[in-house]
Amino acid sequence: MVSFPVHPPILAPSLLAGDHAHLAISARVSADLGLPWLHIDIMDGHFVPNLTFGPETVAALRRAGLKTFFDVHLMLAEPHRYVEPFAKAGANLISIHIEPAYDHAATLARIRTLGCQCGIVLNPGTPAKAVEPLLDQVDLVLVMTVQPGFGGQAFRGDMLPKVKELADLRRARGGTWRIEVDGGIDLASAAECRMAGADVFVIGTSFYKAPDRAKFAADFSRLA
Repeated sequence: MVSFPVHPPILAPSLLAGDHAHLAISARVSADLGLPWLHIDIMDGHFVPNLTFGPETVAALRRAGLKTFFDVHLMLAEPHRYVEPFAKAGANLISIHIEPAYDHAATLARIRTLGCQCGIVLNPGTPAKAVEPLLDQVDLVLVMTVQPGFGGQAFRGDMLPKVKELADLRRARGGTWRIEVDGGIDLASAAECRMAGADVFVIGTSFYKAPDRAKFAADFSRLA
């Protein structure tokens, strides 16, 4: 059975796959195509085995004139310590992982008081039921379709049942939270995730390496 989404599909290019020597230019590529969201991965070298950007990167993109909706994904061991710096830097939505031990509910509430939307994230090995108590507090649930830490990994189709489970929960509860997928997403896997109920599609390598990004965005826009 198709778990029909409740929101139009959104393509959120992942800045991690852009040119790190020219981040503002990479960010502007998506903005110039009329894509409303930009996904910004924040990694600390502890929760995931990689380092990426900090609050100053987000602030610098805003100073460069970017008006895009910044979808900031905190892959941090202690995300509660950093939500304020990222909110002040210009994040629009801040997502935090369920796996580390901290006060998830209080952190989500804090993100809201800082004027941002909030999201909760599940790694591939984390079941959907782990976030059920928080679903009424969030604007978005992010299902990782690879083990986070590095871009360019292959999409894990075994995460589709989790997407569908969350979509079914949303429908049963009358919820409005978005369901986002991140990891190895291309046009083919995006279509599969859409059928399972996803609304937001983080696409890095496939978008930034596409020979014609405008055509890629146009093809994506045909998702039902």
